[in-house]
Amino acid sequence: MEFTDWAIFFALVPFLLAIDLKLFNKGGDNIIGFRKSLILSAWYIMAGLAFGVLVWWHFGADRAMNYYTAYVIEKSLSLDNLFVMSVIFSAFAIPREYQHRVLVWGVIGVIVLRGIMIGAGASLVHYFDWTLFIFAGILIFTGIKMLFIKDEDPDEFENKPLTVFLKKHLPFTSDVHGNKFMIKGEKDGKAVWLFTPLFLALIVIEISDVIFAVDSIPAALSVTTDTFVVYTSNIFAVLGLRALFFAVENIIDRFDLMKYALSLVLVFIGGKVFYNAFFGHISPSVSLTITLTVLACGFIFSLLMTKDKEEEGKPDQET
Repeated sequence: MEFTDWAIFFALVPFLLAIDLKLFNKGGDNIIGFRKSLILSAWYIMAGLAFGVLVWWHFGADRAMNYYTAYVIEKSLSLDNLFVMSVIFSAFAIPREYQHRVLVWGVIGVIVLRGIMIGAGASLVHYFDWTLFIFAGILIFTGIKMLFIKDEDPDEFENKPLTVFLKKHLPFTSDVHGNKFMIKGEKDGKAVWLFTPLFLALIVIEISDVIFAVDSIPAALSVTTDTFVVYTSNIFAVLGLRALFFAVENIIDRFDLMKYALSLVLVFIGGKVFYNAFFGHISPSVSLTITLTVLACGFIFSLLMTKDKEEEGKPDQET
């Protein structure tokens, strides 16, 4: 049965991406408006929730609850990822009409990299079950650290070691050349291929996602060590990141306070591992209920506390 579900998943992901590119982005390089972004975000969210129903039907309620819990956690953690994407695009001066191309290739890279990292993490837990406590400790530490970290600044991002290393070891052009990642150019009198700022933004986004995965994958593995549930919930959560980015980029500053809710969720999920090991068992349905409640309160509280905040720009409206 699980082989069939893997087959459905790997057939569904390219189908969703194809629908995304053919129907929602058929105009090529363009600025994706607010209304279209919301529709596309809803499309991906419905697909993720529907796949959870398939998991429920084939494997039962507990496994489905674990899927939804991991999905909700990853989707919530992606808010920080969205902010970093915005900072990266600002730091490298990527025009809005080319940002979607970077994010599409970014999602494809995420599908591969997350698969490798989840496979490695699940194998560690399978053969060395004590590593789950390390993952849980990482979550608790991260949850506490989130209360004190500051937001990234575009000017600081330009001078980060990763950016400096890439610019030092790869030939880059300082100008954006349409939607191209590479162009033919000249260096020291020789014809060479030069990387554009779009490629730099793509690499930095991919590596940033790997850094985020160090938090999100332990979070999912602390919910369940089921590789199928962890991987599918992760991928369905990140598939809609591109659309979500364009939907909330103008109001993302209103979600700053969500980090406190995310902090509580990470500490709870990490603590649950120790509680289940030494004291009893918290059911998947209870975990999902607590996770949803905390995040919903954080979301509502964020909007209420920032309702008078000045927006720097308004979303594009489409008819």
